[in-house]
Amino acid sequence: METQPTYNYKVVRQFAIMTVVWGIVGMLVGVIIAAQLVWPELNFGPWFHFGRLRPLHTNAVIFAFGGCGLFATSYYVVQRTCNVRLISDKLAAVTFWGWQLVIVLAAITLPLGFTTSKEYAELEWPIKLLIAVIWVIYAIVFFGTIAIRKVKHIYVANWFYGAFILAVALLHIVNSAFVPVTMWKSYSVYSGAVDAMVQWWYGHNAVGFFLTAAFLGMMYYFVPKQAGRPVYSYRLSVVHFWALIFTYMWAGPHHLHYTALPDWTQSVGMVFSLILLAPSWGGMINGIMTLSGAWHKLRTDPVLKFLVVSLSFYGMSTFEGPMMSIKTVNALSHYTDWTIGHVHSGALGWVGFITIGSMYYLIPRLFGRETMHSVKLIEAHFWLATVGVVLYIAALWISGVMQGLMWRALNPDGTLTYAFVEAVKATYPYHTVRLLGGFLYLSGMLLMAYNTYRTVVAGRAVDAKIPAITAEAH
Repeated sequence: METQPTYNYKVVRQFAIMTVVWGIVGMLVGVIIAAQLVWPELNFGPWFHFGRLRPLHTNAVIFAFGGCGLFATSYYVVQRTCNVRLISDKLAAVTFWGWQLVIVLAAITLPLGFTTSKEYAELEWPIKLLIAVIWVIYAIVFFGTIAIRKVKHIYVANWFYGAFILAVALLHIVNSAFVPVTMWKSYSVYSGAVDAMVQWWYGHNAVGFFLTAAFLGMMYYFVPKQAGRPVYSYRLSVVHFWALIFTYMWAGPHHLHYTALPDWTQSVGMVFSLILLAPSWGGMINGIMTLSGAWHKLRTDPVLKFLVVSLSFYGMSTFEGPMMSIKTVNALSHYTDWTIGHVHSGALGWVGFITIGSMYYLIPRLFGRETMHSVKLIEAHFWLATVGVVLYIAALWISGVMQGLMWRALNPDGTLTYAFVEAVKATYPYHTVRLLGGFLYLSGMLLMAYNTYRTVVAGRAVDAKIPAITAEAH
């Protein structure tokens, strides 16, 4: 008698555990650089000052924490919704070990100062090539699994994951076009304003596809599962998908208002950013309305709290972004702490919360447990993280608007009212509050690590059996 085939949970387990590990590492570096802005004497030597650690922080939280979370959930979701095992266990293993190698290389090279200086694309050319190879293998595993699916229908979460994989490959390869000079130095093939345009086409779509579309794949699977309710509107989810991926591609120039970029290009970026509000809020409403009939579960289910509050931050960030892309608003907000506050309401509130909630759903199931070791610790994590985010973004909103107003204040004779150093001094207390918010968020992650450890130790690695007849209902 042949044994019933199982899903490949091994690679999902590996990525899920590393999501927690890299989350703590990336956020710890974030807290350190926030502390460096409060206490400048913490800037040590050439390798551990703000300028070297800041790209390490962004790469760690986006590509290590976020990336591992996306690998884990996409591999889990594509198997469960297609009713088949991953097309190749060996290739899936290559993506895991290859991605960890990329992260370790980034952690070594960035503090040493090996950088292209491109935002979210700082890694030098040998690592960029490695990323491209791993990404192609990832695409083969993901789309290969969809190709052999037992269920005719392709669930909407897989559309979002698929778009993310294709778009990130395109963005990475085009923006990384380089001429190598030495082993650890290369120069972009683009120059001047064209280089800036290509970079922010990449940079904003890293936000749009890596940090939004992909995590919406997470949302469309784990919110209905944890709530025990079907998606509010499947039709809206499809409209959300097509509207979002078409519109996002054009929004990049809003990072380059009042620069050497042609004015019409800046306007295109602004207009598409404003249009982007509609599909973004359509997706948020779809996620929140999925709780119709299940709102009472929020009282007792902290995992659902993470997932639903993430949608609130998604809605807030995707309102704030289009508003900040309007040229007159941007004249105040650009280069200020407001932008950093906006990024972190999306990163900590949306990406962080949806990932944490999804991991709390996954980890017990991957280790044969009903729930995590402690529900109370999840509850404590939720409140630490929520208070942390609110302190963080409120402090930087106030600081940023104040900076913008001080920089543009003029005396009657046309001279500047404030010296630059006065604006720096005025932001000091808010940077202290930002540090406190980041510390609270990191503390929550440490609770998560302990909770995960206890869950893993008490459980055992399991691979669920693939149902013989139909896919699992959603």
